Amino acid sequence: MDGLEARGKVVVIAATNRPNAIDPALRRPGRFDREIEIKVPDKRGRLEILQIHTRNMPLDTDVDQDRVAAVTHGFVGADLEYLCKEAAMKCLRRLLPELNLEDEKLAPEVLNKLIVTMSDFENAVKEVMPSAMREVYLESPDIPWTAIGGLEEVKRELQEAVEWPLRYPDLYTKLGHSMPKGLLMHGPSGTGKTLLAKAVATESEANFISVRGPELLSKWVGESERGIREIFRRARQAAPCVVFFDEIDSIAPTRGMGGDSMVTERVVSQLLTELDGIQALSGVVVLAATNRADMIDPALLRPGRFDKIVFVPMPDKAARHRILDIHSKDKPIGPDVDLAKVAELTENFSGADASSVANTAVSLVLHEYLAKYPTPEEAAKHASEAHIMMRHFEEAVKKIKTQREGKPGEKVTVPYYR
Repeated sequence: MDGLEARGKVVVIAATNRPNAIDPALRRPGRFDREIEIKVPDKRGRLEILQIHTRNMPLDTDVDQDRVAAVTHGFVGADLEYLCKEAAMKCLRRLLPELNLEDEKLAPEVLNKLIVTMSDFENAVKEVMPSAMREVYLESPDIPWTAIGGLEEVKRELQEAVEWPLRYPDLYTKLGHSMPKGLLMHGPSGTGKTLLAKAVATESEANFISVRGPELLSKWVGESERGIREIFRRARQAAPCVVFFDEIDSIAPTRGMGGDSMVTERVVSQLLTELDGIQALSGVVVLAATNRADMIDPALLRPGRFDKIVFVPMPDKAARHRILDIHSKDKPIGPDVDLAKVAELTENFSGADASSVANTAVSLVLHEYLAKYPTPEEAAKHASEAHIMMRHFEEAVKKIKTQREGKPGEKVTVPYYR
């Protein structure tokens, strides 16, 4: 490429997805003079790629390619090609009972039904994942905002941090408002911090990476920091992306309080660099949850790293009523049940405690019902008789209080969040 003899009219073009693995002697003028990075396509690029791959597909009039391009964040060209193929397969599977595969030719009326609809694309998007996310792919839980009782202020903060910048990017650009880099949720155990993160994964159209803190820690030097770097590298590739650190106090405690291995100190330093270092964290939002905010390194708790620190409080009476209503929705509730009265009885209950009241009440009904009809045949025959009455709710509240505070007459100190 760069010897004594002239190369003539020869141009060398090379391709790789690991440029840093190439010998540096090749990466200089005179050899590979120019380096062109082919990035993950943006929304406009994804739309053009979809239009190419759907050019010869029989599309229904309800197919909105702009919408498909908007929700396929982090998809490269090969991913979008596979998405179109998967949508076509969904159409074929839908019409498979009507197809006679033994005939050499399909009837014209059957061919006319082979039309790919918007629902085929929507179902295909759920199954196809971006190439960069395959190693850290998380099956998004189906939990909408309506499944969370109370916490309206916290939900609004999460929507402002994650959903609004994706839905109204032009408005944010015009106003000069940038996406927050991080949001830390802290509060007593059982108030719904992880549930809120699941709702963000469901409601936002961004990619979602969940990180369980203790899994990152390794006894080998450098492995824990490499894990942090790899998570953020993949998040940048698949941006916009939400990275959720559950129990972040386990990997980011206050520096100087660790043991001799210094693993957590190096992990904290790597986190600080990734959140607010020289390399921009564009299109990536970091969510974290903890019930020990006092243990987190103070350097993380400043604007530019965790911009928003949100306290998730214990539910009030109205929130407890809403939680009980959500968890009693599909259960056979008796006519004498007053959920507002049950909400009053559950004073000082966390969201997890309140949600378990309905489940415990069902358990009490099952005990009574199976004692009355012990055989499976009798139980199935009289299943419609099983109802949750007010006394079951009252007994469930007493049972959960006993579990939290100990046996009657026994003094137990319950850990309290400060």
